[in-house]
Amino acid sequence: MRVRQVAAGPLFPDEGPLDARLRRRAKGIGIEVVAFVVLSLLFPLVLAAASVVDAVLWVVQRRKPWVAVRLTAYAWWFLFGELRGILGLLAIWLVTGGPLGGRSLRRRRLVYDLRIHWAHSHLEGVRVLFGLTFDVEGLELAGPGPVLIFMRHASIIDNTLPDAIIGRAHGLGLRFVIKRELQSIPTIDIGGRWVPTNFVRRASTDTAGEVARLRGLARDLGPGEGILVYPEGTRHTDEKLARAQALIAERQPHIAPFAARLRNVLPPRLGGPLALLEESAGADVVLCGHVGFDGFETLREIWEGGLVGTAVRVKFWRHPASAVPTDPDARTTTAGRSSTTGSGPAGVAARSRGVGDGGRSDAGGRRDRRRAPAASRRRAERDRWPTGR
Repeated sequence: MRVRQVAAGPLFPDEGPLDARLRRRAKGIGIEVVAFVVLSLLFPLVLAAASVVDAVLWVVQRRKPWVAVRLTAYAWWFLFGELRGILGLLAIWLVTGGPLGGRSLRRRRLVYDLRIHWAHSHLEGVRVLFGLTFDVEGLELAGPGPVLIFMRHASIIDNTLPDAIIGRAHGLGLRFVIKRELQSIPTIDIGGRWVPTNFVRRASTDTAGEVARLRGLARDLGPGEGILVYPEGTRHTDEKLARAQALIAERQPHIAPFAARLRNVLPPRLGGPLALLEESAGADVVLCGHVGFDGFETLREIWEGGLVGTAVRVKFWRHPASAVPTDPDARTTTAGRSSTTGSGPAGVAARSRGVGDGGRSDAGGRRDRRRAPAASRRRAERDRWPTGR
């Protein structure tokens, strides 16, 4: 479904000097072009070498089910998708007035549509090459807009879920809150400046300034738009959870009991979410939890082989704007309860241990990286990836 109804919400220009921005983008595009050309020319040799590595590991370790071959194929697919995205952005820039079309709503719609296609292409590549299955529950609740969406963050892969699932199913253009480091990816760096996107400095000491910028993301939110936030601020690990719980017990004892009960998600960073709830009054709130991508923080975890054959479960809950408390303290308490019960992302993670990969998880949500039994994968296949919407 294409994005239709967008509003003239604020854009967030890059605050750095122009020459630094141009150098960063030229470097990023150059790296991707060279990598794609080299990998394309050497692909048969690289694939053959990867096959030898996988065969040796299969004999010696009885694991890593052809991961080198899968990663080699996905590297080519990823670079191909990035270059298509860059060419798509160039075409959009040309047909919407070039340097004169910065405030064009048509440009925004086209960028949203391109980003949905880009994210779906990347996730589809992972699904096919690694044999993933998807069980999506409550997707109809994620739209229409305007909505404020809070999503669990567990891996380097789940960044594609918002556009690939929600945006594609409902034609929603999502305004993102993402870390500034992602500007190293040219498609995100360029496209993110043409639609409302807040690139946050995670180590910034100017908390008030960052929150003020975040509030701007909720202004003039159109009926075909939503805001996507990862309230945890980073990916979950047991170590990060323990540090966050200790810090909250020291500095925010009134919410420490909620944080202490968390096992599968990090405590939400409340400043940004509470500011968005206040600024976007009148928008419904959607929670999204998922399990199956846990533990894949870097390529090293994927290299271990646990991603192959994984069944990913995604679930949505929607709360009407009228049900969202107006008092900040009440909002904090409600957020704490939904994070620690079955009505939020922690609930689906806790109840779905084993659903994510047909195996088992420990109390911290870490996955037993054995391949899912074929029967488990077939059951999940019935409600797999939502195509044709």
